[in-house]
Amino acid sequence: MADDQAELLRAVHDAHGPALFRYVLRLTRDPGFAQDVVQEALLRAWKRPAILEQSDESARAWLFTVARNLVIDDRRSARHAHEFPTDELPERAAHDETDAVLDKWLLSDALLSLSIEHRTAVVSSYYLGQSAAEIAEREDVPVGTVRSRMHYALRALRLALQERGVTR
Repeated sequence: MADDQAELLRAVHDAHGPALFRYVLRLTRDPGFAQDVVQEALLRAWKRPAILEQSDESARAWLFTVARNLVIDDRRSARHAHEFPTDELPERAAHDETDAVLDKWLLSDALLSLSIEHRTAVVSSYYLGQSAAEIAEREDVPVGTVRSRMHYALRALRLALQERGVTR
């Protein structure tokens, strides 16, 4: 009996499989999924021997109806509703520059609260990389004055940043 049923299933597959595959492929536009649907429809036919024993046209109609219902069920499923294929990858995680921008803004604001002499000493030393001697020569002041300005500028800068909630 099992050999007869397997032979009937092979005959149904040979007679209707290619047409069923083309039908499902037109519905889904996905060859892999179309093959899965055809296999599932044939498996369901195999589980119902009465279908395999019907006339060729009745078996074909039953297979096409089952295949259509399988496609509809898949399209209604949560998997299909939430997943979709794409050739483009979503944007990659980029380094967020927001913190750096905010830090620069806070520091710039704190620097503006310093006197021009103190601000010049800090910017020349820390941003331009100049030595105290180079700053003294450019500003035409003694090196000790530049060092004193740096000391008091850094204290004032720390206080300004504390007022802005940046440091302790």
